Amino acid sequence: MDNKEIFGYIDHTRLSPVSTWEEIKQLCTEAITYKTASVCIPPCYIEAVKESFPEVKICTVIGFPLGYMTTAAKAFEATDAVSKGADEIDMVVNLCHVKNGQFFEVTNEIKEIKASCRGKTLKVIVEACYLTEEEKVKLCKCVTEAGADFIKTSTGFGTGGATPEDVKLFKENIGENVRIKAAGGIKTKEEMEKYIELGCSRIGASSAVKALS
Repeated sequence: MDNKEIFGYIDHTRLSPVSTWEEIKQLCTEAITYKTASVCIPPCYIEAVKESFPEVKICTVIGFPLGYMTTAAKAFEATDAVSKGADEIDMVVNLCHVKNGQFFEVTNEIKEIKASCRGKTLKVIVEACYLTEEEKVKLCKCVTEAGADFIKTSTGFGTGGATPEDVKLFKENIGENVRIKAAGGIKTKEEMEKYIELGCSRIGASSAVKALS
């Protein structure tokens, strides 16, 4: 694949807790230059990016990075983010519910967050590094049943990131309307191409410009 095509899959990401406005502006400028799918930014920068870079598609995160906030808190975050200009929401599942086998609650939470997105794209981060294979399969069913748009491998803040094995497992178990986003530790062009070939529709990466430009 040529670099221009790969950039079209990239959620150009900066989620460091110490991200400065200058760094976010650079991220957005690069997104425009290289035509990335979106920028993935901390929620506190949504309004500023919307005002300064109206042509950029904004992705943000909620319940991030741990996921164990209450559903009401996550729903408020999603509503607030969309009202401020977010186009896409990446939410973290409640891993406490997952480890307790409370998959009904997981599905209902995703449904509620999806409703709070008001038609905007919802990606569900399952943080696969903490999951058993059985849990991963069950979460594919939760994401599908809840009507989310994507299942996403990782936050990038856990003990591991995306793996080809997880992407293959997701592809086998998600519904036909659910797409896959790989994120976490993807740093080279070869890795990006590999995940796209495996069926990922998005790649979350902070290193895309360095890898491809």
